[in-house]
Amino acid sequence: MKTTGKNILIALWASGEPPVSASSCCFTTMSSSTPSTANGTDDKKYKGERSPCDPSRVLHIRRVPIEVSEAEVVSLGVPFGKVTNLLLLKGKNQAFIEMASEEAAITMVNYYTTATPHVRNQPVYIQYSNHRELKTDNLPNQGRAQAALQAVNAMHSGNMTLSGTATASDGGMMPGQSPVLRLIVENLYYPVSLEVLHQIFSKFGTVLKIITFTKNNQFQALLQYADPMNAHHAKVALDGQNIYNGCCTLRVEFSKLTSLNVKYNNDKSRDFTRLDLPSGDGQPTLDPTMQSAFGAPGIISSPYPGAAGFAPAIGFHQAGLSMQTMPGALGHLTIPSSAMTGRMTIHGMAPTAIHSVLLVSNLNPESISPHGLFILFGVYGDVHRVKILFNKKENALIQMADATQAQLAMSHLNGQRLHGKVIRVTISKHQTVQLPREGQEDQGLTKDFSGSPLHRFKKPGSKNFQNIFPPSATLHLSNIPPSTTDDFLKDLFASSGYTVKAFKFFQKDRKMALIQLGSVEEAIQALIDLHNHDLGENHHLRVSFSKSTI
Repeated sequence: MKTTGKNILIALWASGEPPVSASSCCFTTMSSSTPSTANGTDDKKYKGERSPCDPSRVLHIRRVPIEVSEAEVVSLGVPFGKVTNLLLLKGKNQAFIEMASEEAAITMVNYYTTATPHVRNQPVYIQYSNHRELKTDNLPNQGRAQAALQAVNAMHSGNMTLSGTATASDGGMMPGQSPVLRLIVENLYYPVSLEVLHQIFSKFGTVLKIITFTKNNQFQALLQYADPMNAHHAKVALDGQNIYNGCCTLRVEFSKLTSLNVKYNNDKSRDFTRLDLPSGDGQPTLDPTMQSAFGAPGIISSPYPGAAGFAPAIGFHQAGLSMQTMPGALGHLTIPSSAMTGRMTIHGMAPTAIHSVLLVSNLNPESISPHGLFILFGVYGDVHRVKILFNKKENALIQMADATQAQLAMSHLNGQRLHGKVIRVTISKHQTVQLPREGQEDQGLTKDFSGSPLHRFKKPGSKNFQNIFPPSATLHLSNIPPSTTDDFLKDLFASSGYTVKAFKFFQKDRKMALIQLGSVEEAIQALIDLHNHDLGENHHLRVSFSKSTI
């Protein structure tokens, strides 16, 4: 073994020396139990939101269960690219994996920063290492690691079958199992959202893709794991469990599909490895292979249109529910009477236990304002506070009314273009956005909107809950005075710098209209600029995204 500094350090780890040090690892993910610091104006207090060191293709994994297999560790990385090396330190509950490229490592860390991975039902935490490569050729017990690397990488590439793997009786996989599960939710008394499914099933491994649909009047979903073993563990643990007390029973079976093709990231389908997918205009369609696999119609739909994103705001610990609280149920969850209005909370749970604060990054600091963010994010929930970070103005914190609205805003706005930049939206570690102390320099970057009259979802049962759609180039206009003409409205948008491609009033109600602009980015900016615009006659224009086209 070569006696480079890196190799000596690897050898020390393998021989039992403590592997974690400030010089060897850089933390990028935090335990969900880590307390949040008060968020003042100094952006140094936000180190928990981003990586403090340079990325590396070598990643350090901590809190690994002692019974974990090499294949399970490797399976954490294969969804993001080829894994080229592995060092498993069972006695230290740690592991190191080396990705083929730094880009793959960055994608993996970014994904697991917002969705804590679970191995053997235990959360693990992934961070960059300062090491540029792993040198493990002469270390003991590396034969199993190399065999696991070859097997898992080959299986992910579709070059081998699962026959010859362990049987279910000894806790492994059955021959021919798929990483894709088919889920049916019976006794659907409350709506179940894609986000809820993701949080539940992430407890058993990395969830790559989810597609929800309705067949035979039953809410169903297809869910793809990174590894068939994850699917096996989830099926065994979750089949027959209730999501909520006495209702929403999960039926879990293996799908005949081996991979899902997701075209759109919205409240009905999601590819968690592809942030660049469009949200789609209307409902996504299944490709022909998926249609033939389970005989579903060509349109995926939710049994609760408009409410799909408003499942109960469950206070999960990062991802997953505790299934030890009650036999036959995923958790002792009490649904309050307000559940069906879209403002759902858990009875007796403190609001701070539910994360409702979003971190928005890659903003254009020259153009963004707290008011603009309030208007845009207010399309998907009631925004209470906005803070643009004082020393890092391309980042902002947005506090929504509840965690469900935060998830809904994140699913629709992450990856959209705003002021010429593609914004990133994730759940923040912080539980509240604090207002500046008296006399503290803030430059108007923090605003409290909790008492704003522009909130769209204050009224229980509001029709606004049924009219939540992804950003699109077509805007829905309402609260238009009777005397207003189409030319006036077209001129209003054109004079504000937007390209008007089409316009039409609703035939039965001239208080509403559709206007199609040049692009989705234009429509987003126009909504920010012209929502609540004074049209005279005591009418203020209401602007939202439309699922229709002209």
